[in-house]
Amino acid sequence: MIAAERFERAAVLGVAVAEETRRLLRLHLGAGEEEGDGTVLVDVPYPDAAVVTALLDVAAECFGERGDSVEETRQAALETLLQLAAFDEESQLNR
Repeated sequence: MIAAERFERAAVLGVAVAEETRRLLRLHLGAGEEEGDGTVLVDVPYPDAAVVTALLDVAAECFGERGDSVEETRQAALETLLQLAAFDEESQLNR
């Protein structure tokens, strides 16, 4: 397999991970609460929460995200994943 093909497959996988994260968040969006700064909290119950956690851990490792805590690292990975999944200002997650 040539390098270009490997990069293309990695890109497709990255978009698939971003889309799955978006799908799971959208599925549970109705239970979200908005904080004063506009942050939307989404309560993702088990077993979907385990999937989201695994996706964020993999994304953090791939993107080289670092934070002072595991939660900050996952939040940074989530922000990058949402950018890949094309969430923008018009998204329901960015009320």
